[in-house]
Amino acid sequence: MPVVCAGCGKVNTMRLERIDILRAAAMLWMTAFHFCFDLNHFGFIEQNFHDDPFWTWQRTAIVSLFLFTAGLSQAVALQGGQGWPRFWRRWAQVAGGALLVSFGSWLMFPNSFIYFGILHGIAVMLILVRLTAGWGVWLWPLGALALSINWVAPLVIAVLPSLAFLNQPGFNALGFISELPVTEDYAPVLPWLGVMWWGVAAGRWALVNRPGWLGADEGSARGFRRGMVCLGRWSLSYYLLHQPVLIGLLAGWMALQ
Repeated sequence: MPVVCAGCGKVNTMRLERIDILRAAAMLWMTAFHFCFDLNHFGFIEQNFHDDPFWTWQRTAIVSLFLFTAGLSQAVALQGGQGWPRFWRRWAQVAGGALLVSFGSWLMFPNSFIYFGILHGIAVMLILVRLTAGWGVWLWPLGALALSINWVAPLVIAVLPSLAFLNQPGFNALGFISELPVTEDYAPVLPWLGVMWWGVAAGRWALVNRPGWLGADEGSARGFRRGMVCLGRWSLSYYLLHQPVLIGLLAGWMALQ
């Protein structure tokens, strides 16, 4: 179980398995969601993934879980004294994954490819979180303010139409928009930075006050739990591979019919 040093405030180097398991749960939910999306794309089912609340709310929940766990992980990294060189190595992996997602989605959806999806958003938000993690309890109200942009921005742009340029690709990475873009995935800085801020705030509080909440149970992980921990630790690789595998399997199935 992780131990916080009373003198330096740092966490030992052991992975906090419950964060990995939480991240793995998000990955499995995302996989089920994307499998249904792919079934719809290939015509096996007929669903409206862009407007049906059953699907849009699921996407919101999945992205929220991803970003909250990303915030928790950043809290652990900062508490453990992670330096900038190691941060940038991990950041480069995320940013590189984002570029691969853009290229792959452009090949499959040239008119609606992903130019600022979840990995692009995480790459930007990781830097912002790293720079603001020391703001302490202020991260809670700032997170709420960031989340409110989802409702505030359309009202502001309606009153100030000159700000409508923020809806255009590039500018809309900020998230201060009144119109959703035509793209297969979109995770702008606002309002999603609020979720990651809350993850950091929750993680830093838990590490100091309830360190056992994020740690491992007594004994080593076994069976299904071990698999979940492994998936959580290799989440980026899994994220990049799962859609090509699902799409390839469905395309192969259709070719055999």
